[in-house]
Amino acid sequence: MNLTSPADTLVCDTVQIALWQSDSAYNYNRELITPEMNVFEWISRQFGELLRKIFGSHFAEEYSGLILVCIAILLLLLIVWFVYRKRPELFMTSHKNALPYTVEEDTIYGVDFPGGIAEALSRQNYREAIRLLYLQTLKQLSDAERIDWQLYKTPTQYINEVRLPAFRQLTNHFLRVRYGNFEATEELFRAMQILQEEIGKGGVL
Repeated sequence: MNLTSPADTLVCDTVQIALWQSDSAYNYNRELITPEMNVFEWISRQFGELLRKIFGSHFAEEYSGLILVCIAILLLLLIVWFVYRKRPELFMTSHKNALPYTVEEDTIYGVDFPGGIAEALSRQNYREAIRLLYLQTLKQLSDAERIDWQLYKTPTQYINEVRLPAFRQLTNHFLRVRYGNFEATEELFRAMQILQEEIGKGGVL
């Protein structure tokens, strides 16, 4: 008995394999291939093609890179300008204890509030009278130890300390006139005087 296995008669058809390899229908790995070109290179190539169509190949090869850099800089400047228009405070110097208003003008110490208010009223300078009235109220609250007055504190912080409706309303009037360009009138000043008296009594409305 011959136990030797028969000879292998299978033959590789290289011609058929080459046909399969050239047929895109059998290219199952095409979706797994990582593109060799990144997004910037693709944009650069498309831009170069556009320049070639408009100005010719020589101009496109020589200046396409420079033009792309200029466009990128212009876009960056446009973004910075847009952000500045929306949020200008982001471009200003920020300090931890930045003051909400000028210290020299808005200190509560060493100021003759009654005399200053009377003088402002005599000149019909109601904006100044309202400013002094508000600071006088802060001085009274500080003397009564109802607030901890500090140079860097904002009016909103004092509202959180006092928690009186009358003081909140007084502060809102002050902020509108001082920073909101609201008209300062004698009627508004008299209304703030009434609020100041209510605050002195405990803020009971």
